[in-house]
Amino acid sequence: MASFVASQIACRPVCTAPQQNKAPRATGMVACAPLSAKFTLSNEVSLRSQSTKTAPKISTHRQATVKPQAMARFETEKTYVMVKPDGVQRGLVGNIISRFETKGFHLKGLKLFQCPKELAETHYGDLSEKPFFPDLVDYIVSGPVVCMVWEGPGVVKSARKLIGATNPLESEPGTIRGDLAIEVGRNVVHGSDSVENGEKEIGLWFGDEGVIEWEQAMSPWLRE
Repeated sequence: MASFVASQIACRPVCTAPQQNKAPRATGMVACAPLSAKFTLSNEVSLRSQSTKTAPKISTHRQATVKPQAMARFETEKTYVMVKPDGVQRGLVGNIISRFETKGFHLKGLKLFQCPKELAETHYGDLSEKPFFPDLVDYIVSGPVVCMVWEGPGVVKSARKLIGATNPLESEPGTIRGDLAIEVGRNVVHGSDSVENGEKEIGLWFGDEGVIEWEQAMSPWLRE
């Protein structure tokens, strides 16, 4: 029996080769680390290169030469506005004044006035050849009117827009005539159509009374 065990031991192969793969995982990780870092750095350089190529180029020279445009300013003007007899009778005076005040215009003259026939004929003198002239004069003198002087930058043109077209059916909603009037013969309000006519009509309707000169406290909030 002892000889049999001895023979089995003698027959076992003896491994004399060195164990080279004792820590294969650790060796592999150390060896791959420089490659991973190199790969990441290469990708980053590539992405930066692509972003540089696709980024829009801004010309600093053009920006330096662009100048802001000057803001347009309107000269201060005065205009004559009159609430006609139908507007007074219907109680629309406050509504009409409010629209000009809300816009920011400066009220310089205001009075309730009974227009004489001679003044009405002078005011509408450019229409004296029209067939409706007599009816127009009779209408203006039929009841009191409210005479107003408004002042502000570009007030003549702006007032005409606030008032609306002569024919209320052609006036835009939001205008005085578009909101409040129906017929041409009862179109509520009058406004000067030019700076020159505004000065002329102010002199005609206010005469020696003139207008009141006063400072509007909100002016710095309306104009630069």
